[in-house]
Amino acid sequence: MTPVEEMLALARAQLDRVTAHEVAELEDALVVDIRPVHNRATEGEIPGSVPIERIVLEWRLDPRGEHRIDGFTEDTVVVVVCNEGYSSSLAARDLQTLGLTRATDLVGGFRAWLAAGLPVREGPTPAIT
Repeated sequence: MTPVEEMLALARAQLDRVTAHEVAELEDALVVDIRPVHNRATEGEIPGSVPIERIVLEWRLDPRGEHRIDGFTEDTVVVVVCNEGYSSSLAARDLQTLGLTRATDLVGGFRAWLAAGLPVREGPTPAIT
């Protein structure tokens, strides 16, 4: 196993990852799309998701930070979405470190959402920076 594969495995061991259909069933979850704008423009977005640039993710989701977005608490389920479910696992692990103990990610990322035939809104929605 390569170092990045080990890092990914350790991150995923801390997460209760969810499938696309499970995300669709979640109520009161904050779904955060960290994909680049060109992916969101080409493929669309999960309805109700909030696009947040990966480079500011921790600042916008620090539950006690002055630069945080509204609409979530430390108890909120936060589901991070990337293209295929790799960088989202690392991001969700980082959010847990910040105190969002229910942070997780979408298995297979946005591509799994598409493959499941779930609804998509046209994008891109302006990302939170």
